[in-house]
Amino acid sequence: MANFLETDIKFLKGVGEARGRLLASEIEVATFRDLLYYFPFRHIDRSRFYSIAELEGQDLPAIQIKGHFISFREDGEGSRKRLIGVFSDGKRMMETVWFSKIKQFSTLYKPGVEYVIFGKPSSFRSVWSIAHPEVEIYDAEKPPTGFRGVYSLTETMRKRGISTRLLQTLVGNLCSHPLFTSLKETLPAEIIRRYNLMPLKEALFQMHFPADMRSLQRATERMKFEELFFVEAHILRYSMERGAKLPGYVFPSIGEKFNGFYFNVLPFQLTGAQKRVLKEIRADMKTGRQMNRLLQGDVGSGKTMVAFMTMLMAVDNGFQAALMAPTEILATQHFESLRQWADPIGVKVALLTGSTRTRERRAIHEGLLSGEIQIIVGTHALIEDTVQFRQLGLVVIDEQHRFGVAQRAKMWSKNRVVPHVLVMTATPIPRTLAMTVYGDLEVSVIDELPPGRKPVTTLLRFDSNRMEVDRLIVSQLREGRQVYIVYPLISENEKLDLKSLEEGYKRTCETFPSFRVCFVHGRMKPEEKDHQMELFVSGQARIMVATTVIEVGVNVPNASVMVIENAERFGLSQLHQLRGRVGRGADQSYCILMSKAKAGGDTKKRLAIMTETTDGFLISEADMKIRGPGDMEGTQQSGLAFNLRVADLSRDGQILTRAREAALAVLRGNPALLAPGCIPTEPRPGDLTPITVSNEEREIIARELSLRFAKTVDWSQIS
Repeated sequence: MANFLETDIKFLKGVGEARGRLLASEIEVATFRDLLYYFPFRHIDRSRFYSIAELEGQDLPAIQIKGHFISFREDGEGSRKRLIGVFSDGKRMMETVWFSKIKQFSTLYKPGVEYVIFGKPSSFRSVWSIAHPEVEIYDAEKPPTGFRGVYSLTETMRKRGISTRLLQTLVGNLCSHPLFTSLKETLPAEIIRRYNLMPLKEALFQMHFPADMRSLQRATERMKFEELFFVEAHILRYSMERGAKLPGYVFPSIGEKFNGFYFNVLPFQLTGAQKRVLKEIRADMKTGRQMNRLLQGDVGSGKTMVAFMTMLMAVDNGFQAALMAPTEILATQHFESLRQWADPIGVKVALLTGSTRTRERRAIHEGLLSGEIQIIVGTHALIEDTVQFRQLGLVVIDEQHRFGVAQRAKMWSKNRVVPHVLVMTATPIPRTLAMTVYGDLEVSVIDELPPGRKPVTTLLRFDSNRMEVDRLIVSQLREGRQVYIVYPLISENEKLDLKSLEEGYKRTCETFPSFRVCFVHGRMKPEEKDHQMELFVSGQARIMVATTVIEVGVNVPNASVMVIENAERFGLSQLHQLRGRVGRGADQSYCILMSKAKAGGDTKKRLAIMTETTDGFLISEADMKIRGPGDMEGTQQSGLAFNLRVADLSRDGQILTRAREAALAVLRGNPALLAPGCIPTEPRPGDLTPITVSNEEREIIARELSLRFAKTVDWSQIS
């Protein structure tokens, strides 16, 4: 049966050599299996006929119209030549257009014969037309009924005569093949029973030829579950194998440095969320397996404090710790915070970046080798071969998606035993996406802000409100506060009606002449950028005009106003990160979203969400629903290394949760699916009881995993 599914598509009735090559090159359908799983992206109710009059004022998908051709004519010359047919439904007329096979179509269809045409209508100069419609003779005794799939086609396929109708015919030929009836289940019988899933053969058939909407919904749910089951099994399997392959240092004790800091230096009370996360980290570090944990937390939630206290656990057990940040500005700010906390308890912290001078760099290298430096903060400079440690026990990575995979992996090669890893991100990721993108990491969430923090007031304003915004800025400046003004562009762009930083800087200087203004953008030389940043951080400059380079890693508690020009041009994640630059002190802060009065539907939704909540996790959920998971910031770099055919992470969270619990139960019940010597993780309270499957079912699961993920990277070994 496996051999049947892997049969070359050219051997299917109706395909052959030429079409086989075309299907493989255009839509990666090279085998019978590929075609079966090449599902329609939409289904049309073929029992419904439209009239041409109904098309007015609508943007419709593919539809069908019953009528007859009145005439045909050729138009244009050479490559611009086309065939135009005039089609009537008995009351009104429209056009059908073909750009290829003109001679064939001009003689194929006869005026006066009743046809059904099918395709997506479009209007140009009040004339409706359908390009390359599917055409069939109307049979009053067998009218079109039920739902019909619409498949994604490339322009080359259309020009070569491959239509949705032909693809459906090919799938029909495959489903009527004698061997199709003996198709084996991909999921264990216990899983199908427990989750009441449609059997595979029926689901595949209904995806292409649904009997009704209910059948299509059940088939879609089954195929989504199957897809997510194998995605999660793949991730979880490597996660378990990773734990077996990568022993970790044991940090058995909480010692003098940690306790000294906690009882004598800690500048504020830890939140309940911070305490919970520290307990989770502490439990990881006592297991003898390498910790690989993602720390999610909204801006200002206290992730750096948790990271520092985790570093003290390493130091108390005789190890060194490293914190790697994506920019010099962020690394320097981390260093200043850590040094302020570490000095009173006698812990030596150093900073290593690309700007570190040679003599200082040499001293740092020596201090790391001797163990004198216990905590090092740095940028990409930390991964250089010359940087060696006496005994590196913990690596903290801030904003991991800003580092390449190979760069992160180089840190692990500096030790005989891979150090514990704590990944921090201030970009909240929806739980459904985190389960998949970071599936091999344990996830900790700081979902509580420190006491005394006031939520940032977010306001949506337009150019007509400019004087009101200026008054707010002046009032905050007179109270001693500082202000950010962010623009989407550096220079004016005639094609895009966007505010530019250059004209914005000029206007700001003219509008607020009593206050010093600095500016920062991505094209500046590092030393000039650092100088301008320092003017703002020190308080010499009261207003900073900038592009999104300040999105991450600028911490000025005195800043209380963030103005974002052309806010409609930013995604929700970016807007939330920018807003996080204010509200870091005890004073009330404001985020002003300046936008065009006329904005599209999705833009209005984004801006409305920003004014309604400051919860980064709610915002990220909304962002994913609007934009889809593939557009979420950082996910493409972070590990979504497979394409989902039917499942949608922004909408299928419940199915994902069930698929994950099922995959975990199957792996725990069948250690043979894991690498030799790997012991599955123990069930936790509330987990599904391990499910034992038959030898045949186990072989099928192993084969499916191999087929589906043969080309993907083993992210668990390098994240």
